[in-house]
Amino acid sequence: MEQGKRNAAEGSCNVGFAEAGKHQQAEVFPGSTIQVEIHPIKRSQRLSKKLSFGKGFVDDTIKTHNSKEKTNYAYPWDRSNLKSFPVDLGKFRQLDAYSSKVKAKSSVEVLVQEVVKQAHSELEKVRAIWMWVTHNIEYDVEGFHNPGLRCGAAEEVLRAGKGVCGGYASLFQKMCSLAGIKCVEVSGYAKGYGYQQGMHFTGKSDHAWNAVVLEEKWHLLDSTWGAGKCNDDCSKFTFQYDEFYFLTHPALFVGNHFPLERQWQLLEPPLSLRQFENALDKKSCFYNLGLLSILPESPQIQAGREGKATVMIESSSPVQFMHTLNEKQEDGILTLRPDGMKLEIYPQQSGKHSLKIYASNHDAGEEYSFVCEYQLQCKSVNKEMRLPAGFSNPVGPSWLTESKGLHRPSQCGPLIHTQDGRCFFGFSVEKDLSFTSKLITAAFCMTDDEQRRHIFVSRNGDWVEFKLQLPRAGLYVFNIYAKKKSVPGNSYDFVCNYLISCTDSSVQWPVFPLAYASWMEEYELVEPLVGVLPANRDVRFKLKIPKVASVSVSGTDTHKLTQDVDGYWTGTCSTRGCKDLNVMIQEKHNDRSYSFVLNYQKINKAK
Repeated sequence: MEQGKRNAAEGSCNVGFAEAGKHQQAEVFPGSTIQVEIHPIKRSQRLSKKLSFGKGFVDDTIKTHNSKEKTNYAYPWDRSNLKSFPVDLGKFRQLDAYSSKVKAKSSVEVLVQEVVKQAHSELEKVRAIWMWVTHNIEYDVEGFHNPGLRCGAAEEVLRAGKGVCGGYASLFQKMCSLAGIKCVEVSGYAKGYGYQQGMHFTGKSDHAWNAVVLEEKWHLLDSTWGAGKCNDDCSKFTFQYDEFYFLTHPALFVGNHFPLERQWQLLEPPLSLRQFENALDKKSCFYNLGLLSILPESPQIQAGREGKATVMIESSSPVQFMHTLNEKQEDGILTLRPDGMKLEIYPQQSGKHSLKIYASNHDAGEEYSFVCEYQLQCKSVNKEMRLPAGFSNPVGPSWLTESKGLHRPSQCGPLIHTQDGRCFFGFSVEKDLSFTSKLITAAFCMTDDEQRRHIFVSRNGDWVEFKLQLPRAGLYVFNIYAKKKSVPGNSYDFVCNYLISCTDSSVQWPVFPLAYASWMEEYELVEPLVGVLPANRDVRFKLKIPKVASVSVSGTDTHKLTQDVDGYWTGTCSTRGCKDLNVMIQEKHNDRSYSFVLNYQKINKAK
C-alpha cells in the first residue's frame, strides 16, 4: 500500500495485523546507556529451568567494518513477563467477566461508574475499562475506508459502538480520566494494516494508542489491537481478544508502535525511526505462544554460498512450527526441539523470496499463527538439496515423535549419510502401534511398490526396526506412519521422517522380498534381504518366526527349514528351474494348509 493511502486515515491500523516486534536482542547505540524499567515476576512454570533471565542492559563491545568500536546494547526484558507491571491475570477473572459484559449506557460518565463498580485499585480500574472497550467497541471498517463517516469523540464512539484507532484511544482516555486515572492518547506509526517489511514511514501518524499512570509510572496499551482483527481488505471486523497489548513491556511494544514523540517509547535511549523500520516484524502471537527469541534478527537475510539460509527460534515450551517460501510449504528442513526449532531453507531459484514462519501451541490443538516474515535473497542454488514433493516437516525425531509413541531413536539426527546405500532406524514403541512407511526421492521416479519395498520392518517386543536399501545414489525422504491397532480402519498418521543421502554412484540395491499380509512385524528376516535372487544358485535362508510348527521354502521343490536353539529357522534352497520362491509357514503340525509370508520374485538369468 502506498504511504499516501496509509495516511489517508488516522486509524489505518488493523488489529489482525498486529505484531509484537522488538525483543531483547541487539541494536547499536554508540556511547549511550540504557535505562529501561523492569518489574520482574516469578518465573513462569512453562519456562525451561535452564533459561537465564537477563535483568539489565547488555554491554558487548564489537568491531565494525571500519574497525571503530561501538557498544551493542539490547533493551532489557525479563523474559518471564511480557508486562511492564506485575500483573496476576488469574486474579482478574471475576472482574473481567463482569466489566466486559456491562451494557452500554447513555453517557461515558454513567458507563464508567458501572464498569469500575467492582474495581478496588487503580490497576483494577484500568483493567475493567480495558476489558469493556476491547469487548464492546467494534472496529469501524466503513469509517476506515471513508474518513467522513468516522466517529472520533468518545461520546460518538460510545453511541455508535464502533471507531477506528483514534476513537478507541479517545474513549479509553475519557473513561480513565473519569475513573481518576491519568491517561493520554499517543499517536505515531504502527506496523499494522497495509504494512510491508522494509516500508518507510513518513508524514502524519497512522495509529493511536494510550499510556496510563500506575504507581507513578507510565505504561502502554493498545485497545484497538487488543479488541480483534479485520480480514485482508479490512472489510470485516471480528472480535478476537489479544491480552498482549495490555500494559505491554515497552521493549516489546516498540516493535510495532513508534510514537511521534519519542518520550512515549518509555525507553532510554529511544529507538530511531530507521531502527524501527529495519526491525524484524513479529506478531503478538510470537510472544503469546511463549517464543523468546529468533535469529537472524534482521528481516533481510542472505542465503550462503551453499545456497542455504538458517532461522532459529528459542521457545519457553514445546511449540509446533511450519513455514512457507513464496506461499508454498517447500524447500526447507525444519527440526524441532523442546525449546524451539531450527529451519534450513534451500531455495531452488535465485532471487528474492518471501519466507514466513508460523507456530502453534500443540497442547491446545490450536491452528497455526503467522509470527514473522523474512525477505530472503538467494544468489546460488543447491540443486543437491532438491526436496521431493511428498516431503513433510518436521524432520528427524523430536518431542512430537515421542508424543506419537516412538521413543529412544537409534538415529537422533534428521540427516543420515550412508556410504553403501544401507541404513536402519530403530525405536522403542508402544505395543498398541502398527506401522507403515515409504521412501521417496526427487531424483527419479519410483512406483508405490518400490517406495515401500526398499524398506523392511521387523519388531522384537517393544523395539521396532526399519531396514532400508537404496535403489541408487541420491537424496531420499524416509516417512514413518503409525496407527493404534485398537482403532479400526486403515488410516495411519505421520509420526517421523528422515533425510537420507547417498553419493556413491555404484549403489544399486534391489527391493526387499515381498511381505504378505501373514508376515507379522514381530517376525525377523536375517537373510536373504534382497527380493531378487540369482538364478541357479543355492541360497541360504535364516528367519525367526515364533509360535509356528514349520517353515518351508517353495520353489521347484519344497525345502523345509530347521529351527536352531536360538529360535531361528535356517536352511538352503536352490533357485534352479524356478521363477520365484515363497516362504511358507504351517501354524500347527496337524494343519494341511500353509500360509505364504514372503515372496522372492523375478529370478535373474545367470551371467
